[in-house]
Amino acid sequence: MIANKRKIINDPIYGFVTLPDELVYDLINHPIFQRLRRIKQLGLTNLVYPGALHTRFHHAIGAMHLMTEALQVLKSKNVKITDEECRAAVIAILLHDVGHGPFSHALEHTIVKGIHHEDISSMLMDELNKSFKGKLSMAIRIFKDEHPKKFLHQLVSSQLDVDRLDYLKRDSFFTGVSEGVISTDRIIKMLTVVDGNLVIEAKGIYSVEKFLIARRLMYWQVYLHKTVLSAEKLLVNILKRAKELSLAGADLFATPALSLFLKHNYSKKDFISNPDLLRQFVLLDDYDIMASIKTWMNHEDKVLSLLCRNMIERHLFKIQLQNKKFSEADKSMWLDKVMKKYKFTRKEAEYFVFTESVNNSAYNASQFKINILYNDGSLMDVAKASDQLNIKMLSKKVTKYFICYPKGLA
Repeated sequence: MIANKRKIINDPIYGFVTLPDELVYDLINHPIFQRLRRIKQLGLTNLVYPGALHTRFHHAIGAMHLMTEALQVLKSKNVKITDEECRAAVIAILLHDVGHGPFSHALEHTIVKGIHHEDISSMLMDELNKSFKGKLSMAIRIFKDEHPKKFLHQLVSSQLDVDRLDYLKRDSFFTGVSEGVISTDRIIKMLTVVDGNLVIEAKGIYSVEKFLIARRLMYWQVYLHKTVLSAEKLLVNILKRAKELSLAGADLFATPALSLFLKHNYSKKDFISNPDLLRQFVLLDDYDIMASIKTWMNHEDKVLSLLCRNMIERHLFKIQLQNKKFSEADKSMWLDKVMKKYKFTRKEAEYFVFTESVNNSAYNASQFKINILYNDGSLMDVAKASDQLNIKMLSKKVTKYFICYPKGLA
């Protein structure tokens, strides 16, 4: 008996989402894609917004749904897209995040270095393409922006792609931060193509303005929320310390896959030359990390054990943000206090006191302009077309600096 592969998924954001064909069904059921169920979309954001427990799996299904809708809208406006191109674009967005490591962005530069999650996504798509006997070839070309119809890639990755449309709406829903609510229906209905590029009809300009403002607010209020930053930096330092100890020969509990990456410094070059590394990487998810942290709370290394206890018990770093860099004197003051309280060396104390910066740029026209299409056929960048002064301001990168140190220091 052949299984029915024309399934529907009940999504909390869009309602019933229909899987477009059997190939998509098989991809979703592949272990590489199912792994996304075990990686939270927003990492440790649930320590600030308790509802933020949704996964990369949720997001990928939502983005696939929006891609299907967008393609239907474009075809209704006589944009030439073949059925094969539709399927390929849907697969490209479905698989765009398969390369994410545990806790999403937080550990991208800790477990492995010099390799972006999109690089790993691309490698995994190549592996899947072998398993599916070349059926993903066009999807991969769209993902890599190697397909002649540029607007298909722009739907996957641009300043106004279905990836962003879904995660803003989804993250807003699960965090309860209403500032992120956007009208995905309206934006998608206003999409069209001019000279091979994605543009927005003039009637949709206010929805795009709302989208850009929502993106900026969600960055400050959710993605770059200072307590979220504090939690993510604590997690990064835990893995950094665990890796330092492992490389020095210390005995640390870890799953086989995590142990492999803790004991070696692998780069992008290693992933390319050794296909087994990719297979080991996809065995990693949030569960590996949290199981290890719970065990490391009792490790003999006092730095690692304290960091892990702070994570499990939610004793996060105190964090201060400001518009200018913190001085070395500021950092040294807190380092001295940590060294005195915990009897740490300066090197050990630097796991608990550090300064960094974050950037927020809601609209980067140098990457891809969101062009508004007027009735006379003319095009204008949304930053110029908008009568909202703050849209122009959203094009500017805002940098904030922060310092972290333990709470309760005298």
